[in-house]
Amino acid sequence: MTHVLIADDSEDIRFTLREICTFAHWHVSEAATGKEAVHVFQTVSPDIVLIDYHMPHWDGIRTTKEIRKLNQTVPIIILTVDERQEIADSFLDAGATDFSLKPIKAPDLLSRIRVNLKVGQLTKAEQSDVFVEKGINAATLRAIKSFLLQQSKPVSINDIKNNLPIAYQTVHRYLNYLETQGVVHVIPEYGKTGRPKNKYQLV
Repeated sequence: MTHVLIADDSEDIRFTLREICTFAHWHVSEAATGKEAVHVFQTVSPDIVLIDYHMPHWDGIRTTKEIRKLNQTVPIIILTVDERQEIADSFLDAGATDFSLKPIKAPDLLSRIRVNLKVGQLTKAEQSDVFVEKGINAATLRAIKSFLLQQSKPVSINDIKNNLPIAYQTVHRYLNYLETQGVVHVIPEYGKTGRPKNKYQLV
């Protein structure tokens, strides 16, 4: 059974998250602080972690960094009301796999958890390090893979850039890396004039 660790200082939000996860038949462990979350993580080894950004003592980013010291592959979703670009960037830099905005919407959260569980299985199989190789950050790689996994048809670099807090040049570099690894298909699309535009899809 899938095991979800929820870290949030609000008892009401933990209750809501627990109900959502229980509906999906997942087992749940809870923590009210970042420090407690790290302790619980070491005890139960969950399959995925949901972490509130604003918590006393350790915020979500600090908690994410501490969990990443223990495990490089477990999916981590940050929950936040803060939509600022620099905050989103800091999530991925800290090692988070994804983020979800509050107020929580059950269908969206369930979808994100399921996708991130799939990506986590892929990443665990690859035994990724913090940096897969020079210039390739595992967290950023996971985020791009996660987005591609959710798509039913090929997407462009702009499609990815517009949905993830990652610059165009960075997306392009990571897609080239994934192509060399045989993970992504590059599909040229020819218009009436000009050069073909590439689209990308997981193999």
